[in-house]
Amino acid sequence: MKLLLLEDDDLLAESLTETLEDSGYSVDSASSIRVAESLMATEEYALAILDLGLPDGSGLDLLQRWRERGHRLPILALTARDTWEDKVIGLRRGADDYLTKPFHEAELLARLHALLRRQSGSLAQILTVNGVQLDEHTQQVSIDGATWQVLTATEYRLLRYLMHHPDRVHSKSQLLDQLYALEQDAAAPNLVEVYIGRLRRRLGKHIIQTRRGQGYVLVSH
Repeated sequence: MKLLLLEDDDLLAESLTETLEDSGYSVDSASSIRVAESLMATEEYALAILDLGLPDGSGLDLLQRWRERGHRLPILALTARDTWEDKVIGLRRGADDYLTKPFHEAELLARLHALLRRQSGSLAQILTVNGVQLDEHTQQVSIDGATWQVLTATEYRLLRYLMHHPDRVHSKSQLLDQLYALEQDAAAPNLVEVYIGRLRRRLGKHIIQTRRGQGYVLVSH
């Protein structure tokens, strides 16, 4: 699952990126509105984390433009301003949640998880599709509700993305795009086959099906 992080503080951006990647997300980072606009126009993101105080313009104006263009992804706004008036303005202009600096990264992760659960229509920490249960907190999977298997970071990213988008065919390039950030070295397309094979051994071959010449689909029934 890929996130966009717009933060001009290099140290904070680096720390947040590391925390988010450790939690199983792929992160594209931008330090300016110009770069963020370019990324939003070409990439697919599950959620954006947006600092409102930016060097080349207003984060609030950017937020409003994205909403006016029809971008529906959840947006978590970050700001150094903590008055209730500022929060009201941010929420009215399109933010889904608001976090005041300084903050604990654990709180940011909790708010992010809540926004993604709300977006997917699931309020539970356990994501369930076709008998497969995925604990998004512990990054473990179960097919019987009793025996839990720990996933690697890449296995977790891939399975979570597929479970959040069941019955949709995903090409290898689309899956690679969700697994790896833009600044990382390009991964070989056959890596997707490797990790699909690993997940099938854990879950059963019938859960993730191949659509020849198209890609892969996680079936919901």
